[in-house]
Amino acid sequence: MTRQPSESGVFGDQVNRFGLWCAVLCMVTGIMAAFMPLDVPDGYTAAYGERLQWLTDSRDAFVAAWANQIVAMVSLSGLFLALCWRGRSNSPLSALLASGAVGMATMAFVIPKFIAIWTIPLLANAAATGGVGAEMAAVLLPLLNVSIPFSLYTSFDYLGFWLYALFAVLMMKPLYGSDWSSKLISILVGLFGIGFHAAFGCLLLGVIQAPDIEISFGLSFIPLLLLLPILAVTFWRDLKRAPNDSASDAEPEGAEAH
Repeated sequence: MTRQPSESGVFGDQVNRFGLWCAVLCMVTGIMAAFMPLDVPDGYTAAYGERLQWLTDSRDAFVAAWANQIVAMVSLSGLFLALCWRGRSNSPLSALLASGAVGMATMAFVIPKFIAIWTIPLLANAAATGGVGAEMAAVLLPLLNVSIPFSLYTSFDYLGFWLYALFAVLMMKPLYGSDWSSKLISILVGLFGIGFHAAFGCLLLGVIQAPDIEISFGLSFIPLLLLLPILAVTFWRDLKRAPNDSASDAEPEGAEAH
């Protein structure tokens, strides 16, 4: 009898395709982000009045930039979930815990980015026009500063990145395999997870000061930039191999009869 591809094999192909598209979306949105304004220039040192004027004048560009960030973060979460599936056979428990961390990270990212799209433009309009809620807007806008690393807004972002780093620590060993791509993926994932936690430890110990947070933590993201094209090629390669694997599994009808 002809053996049909297993359900796990079909689902594995779907995960590989999902991972490929997530990797492509991450790269495309990452390139777009380089040309889209996430905040007023020199946002860390910009005065409240400068930020308010910029938010009023650049509302559409600001909203589009943060909408792009939502797509980027959701795509990256999808990519990490595909990696959890990829490493599940080596450590099912680690993959389960890591997928939970990715799910919580996604929520942590979506909350502030939705605030950027919905709340911040409305607060800026209220503060600029002196309308209803202007006094509240004057209080909330500094708390929701997207550039200062210790604002309420950026705290959610760094919480999301910490959960991503937790995923990386949990999955760096399960992702390690015999082929070169698995080894490289495992190493890059591990470098991100360990690097972020090292920077976090330095922050808690007072080695890193507030003005240096963005640069110090940003260095730990470099392995992720290298990881994206490697994952895109790896998922594409696995998809190309899948039809051949399915064909080799199939046996002619009656081949087992003697």
